[in-house]
Amino acid sequence: MSNSTNPKSKYSFLLKFEDYWAIWLGAIILILSMFLFFANPPANMDKIIADSNATMQAEAEKAPFKTIAWLEANDAKAGLKGTSAPLAKSVSKYFTVPGSWSDNPMKSFFLSESDAKAKSAASAEKYEKAKVATTEAKAAAVLAEKAASEASFQDTELNKEAKTKIAAWQKAKADAAKAKSAAETKPYNHFTTMIPLMIVLALLFGIGKHFMGESAKKFLVAFPVVFIVAALSFFLGGHEFAKAWGLEYVMWAIILGFLVSNTIGTPKWIMPAVQTEYYIKTGLVLLGATILINKMMIIGIPGVFVTWIVTPVVLISTFWFGQKILKIESPTLNMVISADMSVSGVSAAISAAAACRAKKEELTLAVGISITFTAIMMVVMPLMIKALGLNPVLGGAWIGGTVDSTGAVVAAGEILGPVARDVAATIKMIQNIMIGLMAFCIAAYWALKVDVDKSKADLKVSSAMREIWNRFPKFVLGFLGASIVFTLIYAGMGSDSSKVLIDNGTSSFLGSLQKWFFALAFASIGLSTNFRELSKYFKGGKPAILYVCGQSFNIALTFTMAYIMFMKVFPQITEKLMQ
Repeated sequence: MSNSTNPKSKYSFLLKFEDYWAIWLGAIILILSMFLFFANPPANMDKIIADSNATMQAEAEKAPFKTIAWLEANDAKAGLKGTSAPLAKSVSKYFTVPGSWSDNPMKSFFLSESDAKAKSAASAEKYEKAKVATTEAKAAAVLAEKAASEASFQDTELNKEAKTKIAAWQKAKADAAKAKSAAETKPYNHFTTMIPLMIVLALLFGIGKHFMGESAKKFLVAFPVVFIVAALSFFLGGHEFAKAWGLEYVMWAIILGFLVSNTIGTPKWIMPAVQTEYYIKTGLVLLGATILINKMMIIGIPGVFVTWIVTPVVLISTFWFGQKILKIESPTLNMVISADMSVSGVSAAISAAAACRAKKEELTLAVGISITFTAIMMVVMPLMIKALGLNPVLGGAWIGGTVDSTGAVVAAGEILGPVARDVAATIKMIQNIMIGLMAFCIAAYWALKVDVDKSKADLKVSSAMREIWNRFPKFVLGFLGASIVFTLIYAGMGSDSSKVLIDNGTSSFLGSLQKWFFALAFASIGLSTNFRELSKYFKGGKPAILYVCGQSFNIALTFTMAYIMFMKVFPQITEKLMQ
């Protein structure tokens, strides 16, 4: 039987290309995560949720503010986390990254039982004081609420006093929770979790390499080196100085790789495991499961305008600026930088590079510029927002639409408080949804305009669509598929169960694993990049000029749109988010 009629050969391409293997590996991990959390919910989850909701509803009907009983019922629900279930805990610990440290580097990887006890003892007194403060604050809150209740909640001053005392109790309780965490420090040995993780990941990616026709043996021999570079990047990013200045693991992974490749040179035997796109494409498939379409509704129309209007305008404008004004020789480099800056940082850069077939060095340059400016912006923007006295919702939307990295967006928003953090993260999530559409549009533009063969100007529609499909990064289908599937599951479960099993379950689990995939990818970028090869793409500093000008335009346009939408057109949504 010929290959053309053999069903096995007809679909063999699904096992021979990197993009499809990223989807297969992502799908396997997603299915395992669903089994891990959906089949093993926290004990009595449904009963706790039902009882809490009944209490909250009754209290909401009784008082014009959130009462102590309402808050305690809400805390009972919030305490339900999919990651706290025994099986989930056992598996999740293997994805733990090296921890924070300051004076003793070894504490990033290992904390002995005696050191853990000493650390707990040092914090025990603070915890005891925090507990006493919480008890006193609650007693004051109870008295204030009782007074308001005896007045049938009709006395404005008594209601205000009750709200103030309850807020003070909530703050004292949060402080006590932090103190408790420090006072209950447990010993750890990350070596015992990282080594099994390294073996499992090597086997998973190695199987794909085998089916892609490459040597799985060579990959398995080399993989530990790339993994060690990734682990060291978490270690350096965990230092208190690095954390304070937003110097994340992604930057350290690239720097460590650069040091090796530009000094002693990356040995040839390591190169089979230097697989930037293989790792990050798989990570992006997992990312899709954490970007849920229904979460857009939290922010509503203003968030859509801030992202889906501003983002394509900035993308098209910066590409035009780079080609017509700066006259950047490489349109692919121009496009990757534009996508990185306007859409969502590295994730968008990888997708754009695949769609327009940019060179590896061009992707590396775009990522390097992005990481540098992201570290600066995540520190400067919150300070600027505070200095200007902006509304937290406006500030969060501004950060979410302009800072490239999702992690940096959350960190920058956190500086402004929980409202700004949640708004910033949601805006970035809405923006991330555009990755798939952006990749398709870039593939279409390159196929029909940039790389079109002039001798075939009358290309048929079918041929044009085939060329677009050939250029389209297939792993994006996995990203979109994961997003759609988990969005439907979230809607079907109901908001409370979904928050426990998805927000505080699969999303947390997948996010931890995704970090490792990204660290492996950035380590690979560094290990495979030579400064001499990179320098020719930096001719005249045009890429940096493009990024600075484009990001400046992005900052101005995002602020203008966010101000109009959140402060002028939909102030009621802003008020609701502030509650």
